[in-house]
Amino acid sequence: MKAIFIFSISLLLSYQSYSQTNLAQAKSVGSDDWGYVNPSGEFVIKPQFAVCHAFSKDGFAPIYDKKEKTFFFIRPDGSRLVTEIDKFKLQNIFGFGTKGFEDGMAAVQVGKQWGYLNLDGKLVIQAKYDKALEFNGGFGVAKSGNSFFIIDKNGKETKVEIAGLEDVRSFSEGLAPYRTNGIWGFIDTSGKVAIEAAYTGIGYMINGLAWAKNEAGLVGFINSKGEMKIEANYQAAKDFSDGVARVKMDTWSFIDANGTKINPPIADTYGKFSDGLAYAKTGGKVGFINKKGEWVIKPIYDKVRDFNNGYAAVLVGDKWGFVDKTGKFTIEPTFEAVKDFESTSK
Repeated sequence: MKAIFIFSISLLLSYQSYSQTNLAQAKSVGSDDWGYVNPSGEFVIKPQFAVCHAFSKDGFAPIYDKKEKTFFFIRPDGSRLVTEIDKFKLQNIFGFGTKGFEDGMAAVQVGKQWGYLNLDGKLVIQAKYDKALEFNGGFGVAKSGNSFFIIDKNGKETKVEIAGLEDVRSFSEGLAPYRTNGIWGFIDTSGKVAIEAAYTGIGYMINGLAWAKNEAGLVGFINSKGEMKIEANYQAAKDFSDGVARVKMDTWSFIDANGTKINPPIADTYGKFSDGLAYAKTGGKVGFINKKGEWVIKPIYDKVRDFNNGYAAVLVGDKWGFVDKTGKFTIEPTFEAVKDFESTSK
């Protein structure tokens, strides 16, 4: 009976470790190494990495080995993914960080060329491209020479045949921005033009809307048919996030998907909305506002990160902790550095 009891407890602990869905990178005070903590602030993967990155929803986090000058992937239990290739590099996109697995595929650089790994660690699309972007919705974008290709997960290529083609970005909601002769539009997953190039700049299609800048330098939002749904009255705009977009008309504010303005409290800077809240900084301190433009968490922190999966990292003095959406500390400020809580499973 005692043996059965011990075995049952072991299974429970094993289940809890594998069912862990949110992990954040963290570094203890005085330590040079990063590890991963759970929402209780406990290290479930001990600090041991000089450079590590967030878990993706595919369940893997990229780790950079400085000594070997290569990346590898770990699971939420800390075990390492065995990959078909020993040494490879990953993309690092300014403002977005290092890109690992997305949509079940990871763009990897082997030597000087790019290909794709799958979740089994197999190089299912050979490294033969000069450039490769992340997969989204079952499709990726790669470049070879002056040609751009749309690739599915089986490696089937579709060349994008557009005169004067200069660039193609990643897909979002089945559409990818493309540029020809300095003007932007969208293509679909077959490589055909879905929205004719007519804009000097465009964003990604998010919830059926993308910002688009006209030749007069004003920004509005178009839908997936290319129709202008929110008039081009703004000097600048950001992609929609959590149903809200930041827009600038002399000063920054927010609009919803109908173009209705959200008037935030007066602040020096604002973040994007995530989990229903956005940070705002005033008087050197940072707090969070809701979509009604109300302070939900007063500006009392020195620095913050966006809410993600129900938690936001906040800096008090020289230590980081986490708060929930009521402003209550879930993890007291005890860490030298932290990143966001990321879901480790779909």
